[in-house]
Amino acid sequence: MVGLTLRDVRKNYGDVQVIHGINLDIIDGEFVVFVGPSGCGKSTLLRMIAGLEDISSGTVCIGDVEMNDIAASKRGVSMVFQTYALYPHMTVYKNMAFGLKQANTPREEIEKRVQAAAEILQISEYLDRTPRNLSGGQRQRVAIGRAIVRDPSVFLFDEPLSNLDAALRVQTRKEIARLHERLKTTMIYVTHDQVEAMTLADKIVVLRDGRIAQVGSPIELYERPQNAFVAQFIGSPKMNFFSASDLTSGASSLLNRELSDDLQVGIRPEHLSITDSANAVVEGTLELVENLGEYALIHLRTASNVEFIAKAEKPPEVPKASTIKFGVKPPLAHFFDSNSGARSA
Repeated sequence: MVGLTLRDVRKNYGDVQVIHGINLDIIDGEFVVFVGPSGCGKSTLLRMIAGLEDISSGTVCIGDVEMNDIAASKRGVSMVFQTYALYPHMTVYKNMAFGLKQANTPREEIEKRVQAAAEILQISEYLDRTPRNLSGGQRQRVAIGRAIVRDPSVFLFDEPLSNLDAALRVQTRKEIARLHERLKTTMIYVTHDQVEAMTLADKIVVLRDGRIAQVGSPIELYERPQNAFVAQFIGSPKMNFFSASDLTSGASSLLNRELSDDLQVGIRPEHLSITDSANAVVEGTLELVENLGEYALIHLRTASNVEFIAKAEKPPEVPKASTIKFGVKPPLAHFFDSNSGARSA
């Protein structure tokens, strides 16, 4: 196992810079997830680590070796792509063995590695099938198996679950987590899905416009986001944001904080609880209730026309258009600068 180091990594396409000075340390055996909206640069950064994109400036090191001028095939990494990219005329066994054959690996070693990978991924019974006779989840496991047999120092995953349906996404996500637990190999995983990020990662790197917005464990990003972007990106439903004018007249006292137009107050839906007037921080008109059985999402609108969501164990027993008041425990409220979006102490 080896770690990775990125120092002031930049990527330009002509005069357009898309990666802006990334600095990042990934330790041995860590599962790191790059997450962010489409176009934030997460896949480009992954491809730079893999050697599939040139580095405009800065350095990428795997272990203690600088990789900038080393070919992708020599970097000791294996990449699993969003598309399975399997050879349709080859069996599962031949798909998994192909790279090893190209590298002139002895036949006995190929057999050993393919069988071991197939056992890990529970696809031993499919080795004689062709990809068209497999489900989407099985095909993705074959693609992962093709990476495993190379015995890489680092695994790279580029949105590997995007082409799967909801049930298969959950199942395959669990398989990838088990794979990391078993192999203990450094893994870097790209996704735009914050649920995948929260459930898989030891460490999450949130990217925005080619820059790192925050790095930390899933719970760190959830409990203490360093800016408004991370606060709203991590968590589902996303965090509610209010200005001072959206809140009740007693909100400053209840939150133990002087509120002004220069400050945004962030409150997660699950931290809002129905209360009486004396303890209300925010109130809104009921517009919609999504009763999901396990919990209910209550959609409301303040008098200043700001939409927000509260998450509750059961739906409120009041008709639509009713006014509902909510309180929040002061430690669960977050404060951000209205202009910069940075967390306010």
